[in-house]
Amino acid sequence: MRLAKRLGLLVAAAFLVNSPNTHANPPAINILTGGTSGVYYPLGMSLSELYRENIKGSTTSVRATKASVENLNLLQIARGQLAFALGDSVADAWKGDEEAGFRAPRDRLRAIAGIYPNYIQIVASQASGIRSLEDLRGKRISVGAPRSGTELNARAIFKAAGLSYKDMGQVEFKPYADSVELIEKGQLDATLQSAGLGMAAIRELAERMPITFVAIPEQVVSRVGGAYQPGIIPAGTYKGQASDVATATITNLLVSQTSVADDVAYQMARLLFENLDRLAEAHPAAKDIQLQRATNGLPIPLHPGAERFYREVGVLE
Repeated sequence: MRLAKRLGLLVAAAFLVNSPNTHANPPAINILTGGTSGVYYPLGMSLSELYRENIKGSTTSVRATKASVENLNLLQIARGQLAFALGDSVADAWKGDEEAGFRAPRDRLRAIAGIYPNYIQIVASQASGIRSLEDLRGKRISVGAPRSGTELNARAIFKAAGLSYKDMGQVEFKPYADSVELIEKGQLDATLQSAGLGMAAIRELAERMPITFVAIPEQVVSRVGGAYQPGIIPAGTYKGQASDVATATITNLLVSQTSVADDVAYQMARLLFENLDRLAEAHPAAKDIQLQRATNGLPIPLHPGAERFYREVGVLE
């Protein structure tokens, strides 16, 4: 009897050790975001709190990064468990596009959800006289950190408009906050930012000085193709913005990687969609996150844990 009991305990222990959803240690969730003045960072902070409160035994942290490209490279080497990234950067990472910053295919990436769209937002000081993409010739502009998702967006948009960095008078590779600070000081004329609507850096700049929003015509967007879709920055999004501005949009993704346990990925997806109101308090861009669009057009496979959630709620059959 004792022997049978001991064997039963050993079998149970072996099952626990080998179960894919069992953690020898509490799950550590490091969330890779972007610059602190962008949208990724406040949403990452909000998700970190949600996961810490609701995923039993978890420890969470948030890392400010150069965003999409750096985040995806870090996930590939398991230096993070969840990351924000632009859809076109994710597609480039999966293929291993070296020009985009990926020396080999990032094959460990797995999707958690498609979330809100990024809007390409080109703003200029009114004093610069910039009113159109063509007016950027000879001007001083910042396009985000080198090989960040924003900077890759800048290259794509300029190319489709018949422009290149060589056409500009000066090109700086600065993050959001530094870019708008230089515009305010009169040391830059314009900046291109890829972010959710109402981003803090542009909002604060609009409060401090008169600015102009530069439209990206639909025909330019169609030349880029791929993950880029026409969009509108609605009038009144920022102070002094009296009319709608045509632009390009790209879907953002929450991305994980293969070493993250299925049950953790399941909870990541579930808690995201059960707490959208709370995320919207962290940043209004979260108001554009919709469950029914979460799996549309993903350029990488879903994480099995996230897939289980979408099947349970009827998004996937």
